Amino acid sequence: MTGATMTHGILLLARTPHSPFHARAVAKRETAAYHAVMNTSSQDPEILRAQLHELRVEHRDLDEAIARLVAAPPPDELMLRRLKKRKLALKDRITFIEGQLTPDELA
Repeated sequence: MTGATMTHGILLLARTPHSPFHARAVAKRETAAYHAVMNTSSQDPEILRAQLHELRVEHRDLDEAIARLVAAPPPDELMLRRLKKRKLALKDRITFIEGQLTPDELA
C-alpha cells in the first residue's frame, strides 16, 4: 500500500462515525475551534456571527449524529458519550460568543 493510498484510506476512515480515526479527527477539529473561539474577545462582530453560525450548524449536526447512533442497534456507548460531551462543549462556546455579541447594559 502506497503512502497516498494509506492516507486516502485514513481519510475515508476519518469520515466513518464509528472509526477511531473519526474520533481523533473530530477531537482535532474541536480543539482548533475551541482555541479560535476563546481568542475572540476583541474580534469584529461579523467574524463572531460567522463563527456562531458555524458552531450552531455543527451543534445541529451533532444532534442528528447522536440520534442516528442511538437508533442503530446496538449503540456505541463510548462514541455516544463523546458526541454528547462535544455537543455540550459546543453549546458552551455558542453561549460564550452570544455573550460577546450582546452589548453590556449600563446600570
